[in-house]
Amino acid sequence: MSSPHSSCKKFGGFKIKSYFCSNSSCHASQRCVPRRDFVFIYRYMKYDKQPIELSQQLDLLQRRGLLVEDEEKALKQLHSISYFRLASYWRIMEEPDSINHRFRPGSNLDEVIRLYLFDKKLRTLVFTSIQDIEIALRTRIIQHFSLKYGAFWFMDAGLFKDKCIFRNCLENIQKEVSRSNEDFLKEHFTKYDTPSLPPVWKTMEVVSFGTLSKLYGNFSDTEVKKAVVRSFGLPQYLYLESWMKCAAVLRNYCAHHARLWNRRFPIMPHLPKKLPLAWISISALRPMKLYAQLCYLAYLEQSICPNSDFKEEIIALLCGKSQTITKAMGFPANWQEEPLWQE
Repeated sequence: MSSPHSSCKKFGGFKIKSYFCSNSSCHASQRCVPRRDFVFIYRYMKYDKQPIELSQQLDLLQRRGLLVEDEEKALKQLHSISYFRLASYWRIMEEPDSINHRFRPGSNLDEVIRLYLFDKKLRTLVFTSIQDIEIALRTRIIQHFSLKYGAFWFMDAGLFKDKCIFRNCLENIQKEVSRSNEDFLKEHFTKYDTPSLPPVWKTMEVVSFGTLSKLYGNFSDTEVKKAVVRSFGLPQYLYLESWMKCAAVLRNYCAHHARLWNRRFPIMPHLPKKLPLAWISISALRPMKLYAQLCYLAYLEQSICPNSDFKEEIIALLCGKSQTITKAMGFPANWQEEPLWQE
């Protein structure tokens, strides 16, 4: 059966969304009639909720069924961690489909705080790992690309597949260099004015991970890209391109203190069945969950810092955590038995 497509119309304060058959055989003049149960009506409303005191926030949570053992401590926590930041963690404790956000019996604010602190530690471990990987990527891309194409390859449009992406990357590089206060760039511009940007080993030090990822993905020479991926224990460059894109998004979540543990990620990593170094079984794996992200980070760490304790710290952090927590992160039941996670 063909999947439906939708159309939206506005009538006064209402929004009507109808789903239609997307069968290509349907002519434009004979558009499929929407089924009645595929029609949804949304009413636009004016947001009229007002800010309330911390004591009122706490009272609201208690009236909804959240247990608070120490109110003075709870108020201090709400004073430092916003209500809506914590809401991301207590949402799993709410009754399913509860309009009034009622909590399930036994839900406790201390449990919410423990989950928040767990996610905070997890975010720190992930961010540290991405830093290792980002620095190694910069170093190896600069080394391999420069030896073949010189110090200013990132300014040569002829070396890139998509000229539009190239121009956008170059504009971003120029902006990032111009606003940088790094001493080595200031010293460079006191001596040189041609070319307009410093050599790649200086310029790439201030370029964002996202821009670095796009430069690598858009580069035309697949042989030099393969030289980079082989240094990470990968058989082909498409895997690294996928992982760099995912890591750039993951890094942004970490940098903005966003929730990680049960998030569904919009960009999913390409997960090969076999790899040269210790790896995982990908059967029944959910690539949109955090476990997949942790796996490629742990794999790359093997070729960057052989003495890295990233895996050990992840295992220690998850020690004693319920299966409800690990399952929400996408961890399979036997994940510690995988070769990648063996200490």
